[in-house]
Amino acid sequence: MKSLKGHFLVASPNLTDSNFSRSVVLMLQHDENGALGVVINRALEMTVKQACEQVLETDCQIEANLHQGGPCEALLLVLHADDSAAQDNEPVIPGLHFSTHQETIEHLLHHPPKTMKFVVGYSGWSAGQLEEELKTGSWLITPATIERVFGPNESLWTRLVAEANLSQWIDPRLIPDDPTVN
Repeated sequence: MKSLKGHFLVASPNLTDSNFSRSVVLMLQHDENGALGVVINRALEMTVKQACEQVLETDCQIEANLHQGGPCEALLLVLHADDSAAQDNEPVIPGLHFSTHQETIEHLLHHPPKTMKFVVGYSGWSAGQLEEELKTGSWLITPATIERVFGPNESLWTRLVAEANLSQWIDPRLIPDDPTVN
């Protein structure tokens, strides 16, 4: 089994599960015991600042939206590019880390790096479950990039689905972000 850590799972247009329809999941861990990821293109109405005041009872000046990482309940997870705040786990991809420890999250809240995304909830699969979903065509797979993790999310799913479909005939690295320059 090849690990999908550091890849995006892009919901197939045929995937109708409301938890994952039109979602892009960043895979954080994947091995013989199962898989863990977070949806990165589901911004919530609540900001990080509002969540900090309500849940953590601490001040925060981060006005970015909180994101819904998936249907499994969890407190808070931070995707970030701060090597100094990396936990014991190895990066998801070079330069991209995730943190769940309270002390690390508090450090990131008070010393925010340029690029970070706060996520509540996660997406999880038991051993063999994701592999079965892949066999049924529920997911498209593409390598993750820091730019796409932290970039605009509005059209990310559409873009990745188009790239996955075109990649049968064209190298996706040759497809411009703006098709009008083609």
